[in-house]
Amino acid sequence: MALLPALLLLLLPLAALALATVLLGLPSYDIPPGVNQPAKLRLVLAVLLGTAALGRILEKTGLCSQLTFGRYVRQGRKLGVDPKLFIQDLQFNEVPVRVYQPKATSDGRRRGIIFFHGGGWVFGSLDTYEKVCRYISRESESVVVSVQYRLAPEHKYPAAYEDCLSATILFMKNIEHYGVDPAHVIVCGDSAGGNLAAAVSQTLVGRSDLPKLRAQILIYPGLQALDFNLPSYQQNRGVPLLFRERAAFFALQYLNGHALHMQEVLEGSHIPPDMRLKYRKWVSPDNIPEKFKVRGVKPFRPTDFIAEVYETVKRFCEPNLCPLLAEDAVVHQLPESFILTCEYDVLRDDGLLYKKRLEDNGVRVTWYHLEDGFHGIISLFDYCGFSFPSGKRGLDSVVNFLKSL
Repeated sequence: MALLPALLLLLLPLAALALATVLLGLPSYDIPPGVNQPAKLRLVLAVLLGTAALGRILEKTGLCSQLTFGRYVRQGRKLGVDPKLFIQDLQFNEVPVRVYQPKATSDGRRRGIIFFHGGGWVFGSLDTYEKVCRYISRESESVVVSVQYRLAPEHKYPAAYEDCLSATILFMKNIEHYGVDPAHVIVCGDSAGGNLAAAVSQTLVGRSDLPKLRAQILIYPGLQALDFNLPSYQQNRGVPLLFRERAAFFALQYLNGHALHMQEVLEGSHIPPDMRLKYRKWVSPDNIPEKFKVRGVKPFRPTDFIAEVYETVKRFCEPNLCPLLAEDAVVHQLPESFILTCEYDVLRDDGLLYKKRLEDNGVRVTWYHLEDGFHGIISLFDYCGFSFPSGKRGLDSVVNFLKSL
């Protein structure tokens, strides 16, 4: 990894060529006119696809794997001292964490937020989300614990979930050491991190030996892998930063460490008809409000069921992997919830379906919808000039919710 900066300089001409090729091919992707700053999004997409192309070149030359290069580019740089925060890197049950604590004196104990980063369970790190976590800690005057869980495909499900749960439990058992009010502990995450936050929140239901969670914050979470043809998947299949095919790819990488049978999963042949019928009450276009179906939605009929494929992905039906499938007995005990969705996001309907499930079970839900938002917009906050005003609004809505607790 130490050679990568030098390699980047040596391969700049190749990078420029790859980027030019990507730019010429961009019209095949869908940048909706209603999205926040479409020209800037086109540039972000060009950079990401250029990075992927360069990663493939590096892998073919044997210099490093495409995955390693992709993680390196997304890593983010280590920031300097923050005048308003104490920041320290620790280990919670052998899981790396970064703890952010406001320096200002407080009249009482603070809120404690356990944050799980996004990245499709494959990318992301403490440094990647450093600016987001600093902002949340400063603006909400809360203690934030950012968790570096193990990544796929090297570490398959349930590794990431187990790391997040383990770190959360240790924090909750030692909460007074960090000046946190036991009655104000919140789990929070974006994208894959939102999936992990929802799973951890469900697991902690009924744990009498731990403080009860005050809330869960789910930022455009991925919550199911049964149906990749919901209205939002159809409408936003080519919208960055998460394409429909990549959503299935990441879910399979997390589950199995590879993306075999991705096409069958996209076509819906991985779920038995009886099981699809069982979960239809929770995972169905019928549960999506009509106003979200105006943009090009067609009725979808899954292809014929393939038992061999189901055998490789049957754990998709486990709530710890797909929290939308949890039983009502669990859902009705969940804490107050905040769900953020984006209009131009394949995962939009996962959030809408979970919002309905929570509300149907009497759980109070605050919902914030970015009409011009796209998947991953908050992770770009203050990131190399790629920030989007809509992402800042979304992040501020999270801070405002925290302040209201």
